[in-house]
Amino acid sequence: MRKAPPQSQMLSLYTYDGPVRAAILAWKLQGEDAGLEWLIQSAATKLSTIFSSGDILLPIPMPISRMRKAGRHHTADLCKMICKVTGSYMDYRILRRSGMQQRQSSLSRTARWKNVRKAFRVPDDHPVHPDTGNRLWVVDDIRTTGATLHYACRALKPLGQPMHAFSLARIADKE
Repeated sequence: MRKAPPQSQMLSLYTYDGPVRAAILAWKLQGEDAGLEWLIQSAATKLSTIFSSGDILLPIPMPISRMRKAGRHHTADLCKMICKVTGSYMDYRILRRSGMQQRQSSLSRTARWKNVRKAFRVPDDHPVHPDTGNRLWVVDDIRTTGATLHYACRALKPLGQPMHAFSLARIADKE
């Protein structure tokens, strides 16, 4: 590594394959929440060891046009489900999307890193949370290359608090 990553920790709950992949795709593409709810409930004990009561979850912002088309904000919904089982809470006002980027799923590894390099920002009017020892977590649904979580955490550096990154699932490491 030439440079330390912007996040102090990066965790994923599941590997993105088999029934996990099927549940996530049904949730994202068909709007079926049952599989995702089952994944969250099945991992409630584990989630409670990751997130502390009072931790702040920051969903990866979705472009407004995609959110309108989908009719929902997937990572915000994921954060709400996690908050229900852990006592943490979500704040969608701290991390914002800048501009319109291509969908990451259609890009190569290198292109993904370029695509989201300047995709996130902290608005001037963001809410200030007192440093109570609660951690800030950037939350995404699927981690493929790690580019989205990396650049989102990097955009939050001016807050002066350690950033933690979490994804529901991650692509399996290649051997």
